[in-house]
Amino acid sequence: MSTAEIIANYIEHKRGLGMRFATENAILIAFERFVGNVALCEIRSAMISRFVDRGGTSDATARKKHHVLAGFFRFAVTRHLLKTSPMPSRVRKHHATPYIPYIYSEAELKRILAAVPAATGPDANIDADTLRTFLLLLYGAALRRGEARRLKIADVDLSQSLIHVRGTKFFKTRIVPLSASLNAVVTAFIAKRRVDCLESNSLFSKRDGTDLTDSALSAAFQRLRTIAGIQRDGGARNQPRMHDLRHSAAVHRVTAWYRCGADLNDLLPKLATYLGHKNLSGTQRYLTMNQELLVEASRRFEAFAQGACHG
Repeated sequence: MSTAEIIANYIEHKRGLGMRFATENAILIAFERFVGNVALCEIRSAMISRFVDRGGTSDATARKKHHVLAGFFRFAVTRHLLKTSPMPSRVRKHHATPYIPYIYSEAELKRILAAVPAATGPDANIDADTLRTFLLLLYGAALRRGEARRLKIADVDLSQSLIHVRGTKFFKTRIVPLSASLNAVVTAFIAKRRVDCLESNSLFSKRDGTDLTDSALSAAFQRLRTIAGIQRDGGARNQPRMHDLRHSAAVHRVTAWYRCGADLNDLLPKLATYLGHKNLSGTQRYLTMNQELLVEASRRFEAFAQGACHG
């Protein structure tokens, strides 16, 4: 049995357990291409190390690749396809500064939307209506990029202003309500799709009618961000991401609650449910303490402290 066949069996095994295994699939296929047409028993630790660390790979990506390959070789050993695993021990690199989510201001969000036509010229894979609606859903419904990309037209209930988000990060389905303005945007977008007679059942597709891909979205957003002039220090890996629209939505919502004196103890669990998190700890990572949120939190504390002093 070839290395390619064993990898295919491993991927099938994992998906049979209910795992989406998309990123892992990509890593394993890349590894298969990297080692070429060799038998599994001919793969050595040095080959794995070169694949894991090649091309200036970030520490986080290298750890992910190492983890995926370790699981694959454990599978091969337990199936008696190998006597021992050739996995090298993982030597930790210098600890990189963790990525801090970028919280877009309202002015920056307007600049991003205004730049959509320029970023989706005739040579782009994605048209302006598709990219604009996609971005509005990421921010307005606080969706993950993959959740929005996998949406089907049947998942959208325009009459109830709801979308059904299926196959989420934790393999659950959740119902996300849409605001009146966002529901109007999605309604107009679906109506245009029907006029254009697009045959795909997916809500979003590229100009050629095929489903949106992560690579097409990443390229489009990089053009968009460049045109809008949104950047920060720290090199290419520290630049604002499309996923940060979801972080921004969470921070902006909590900031608005602070301003109106809402009960956060009551509302934060509801926000966690809306975002599709298992618990509050997942939501806390989204609440990057930007200057605006810090100011509102300080005002709330000052009001509390003054009340305590007068009580």
